[in-house]
Amino acid sequence: MTEFVSATLTGITLGLAAGLAPGPLMTIVIAQTIRHGFKEGLLVAAAPLVTDVPIVLTLFFVLRELPNQALGLLGIVGALYALYLAYETAKADTVGEIAAATAPASLKKGVLANFLSPHPYLFWITVGVPYVLAASEKSSLAPWGFVVGFYLLLVGSKVGVAALTGRYRHLLTGRAYPYIMRGLAIVLVIFAVLLFREGLNLLTSSGR
Repeated sequence: MTEFVSATLTGITLGLAAGLAPGPLMTIVIAQTIRHGFKEGLLVAAAPLVTDVPIVLTLFFVLRELPNQALGLLGIVGALYALYLAYETAKADTVGEIAAATAPASLKKGVLANFLSPHPYLFWITVGVPYVLAASEKSSLAPWGFVVGFYLLLVGSKVGVAALTGRYRHLLTGRAYPYIMRGLAIVLVIFAVLLFREGLNLLTSSGR
């Protein structure tokens, strides 16, 4: 039981840190909530529950040591996708403007942004998989405590951000709305540059 509690607390701590860390997914959570309401922000926040299952299973059973070059390619493609999202965000001048012509596609945006980011892969390669394997030797329940604790806070923290944004959405959708959306677009561009640089470094490295 001690190992289970320890693993759960570790997962909760890491999940909260990852969930509140700035990044493209967090920015998309805020942008979609402002544009389309809390429900759409909630869908973006849930993206890791969709993307990480195949990622974790792949790392466990096939690619426990995914080559840096593969992560680098993901990072570069993710940077290009972040630039596309920045463009889409910047051109929104009124609340829900884009939704009039097309569906918000919030879950799709969140899934693509998370799946094309090297961060989930790096986390599970360097921290998640080694911890789960070590914990499983001490207790059969400990790995489950870690995984549940991690995703509860990873997703929960982003849901909390979406809830706060949705609660005060009326303050963000007046005259300031176009400027807020352009500000979020600039943030996405910055993250795109960082993702591209990180992807390029991984792509040109010789390690695994």
